[in-house]
Amino acid sequence: MPERTLIELLYGKGAHVNPLACVEDLTAEWAGRHAENLPHSVWQIVWHVNFWTDYELRRIRGEKPHYPDHAAESWPKDIAPISEAEWKKDCARFADLIGVLAAMAESDALELDREVPPMHANQETRTSTVRAVLWQTLAHNSYHVGQIALVRRALGVWPPQSGGDSW
Repeated sequence: MPERTLIELLYGKGAHVNPLACVEDLTAEWAGRHAENLPHSVWQIVWHVNFWTDYELRRIRGEKPHYPDHAAESWPKDIAPISEAEWKKDCARFADLIGVLAAMAESDALELDREVPPMHANQETRTSTVRAVLWQTLAHNSYHVGQIALVRRALGVWPPQSGGDSW
């Protein structure tokens, strides 16, 4: 049975904001701005989410991605994308990766309950299934999409053109 709730949350239903709406109307200039007292730009957050979503999808597919030695390896060194084209490419990848997560959530129970091997010592103490990794990835992404909304509010560019709570 598909994970309907997971799919809905990936696209911003319920209490979640639509992650695609949070980035689709930003220019590279706005995405690369740093809000006062906040550690990351929107672009850095999108890059980080793309990094970990790709990592988890590769792990689900049976590849053996390298687990970073330090958290800093999962964040870009620059604050802003180098061009509008790079920003658009990262946004497209963001949308594509969410689509892949949603497609995997459509899998049958046998696939969703398939074990996913650990890639790091901190993953060895718990059992992970495809379903568990998808939910964990959703939680990670949701946390960071909330940061995107916060950065946008701090920069004065919230809500997105397609809408979002502003109360």
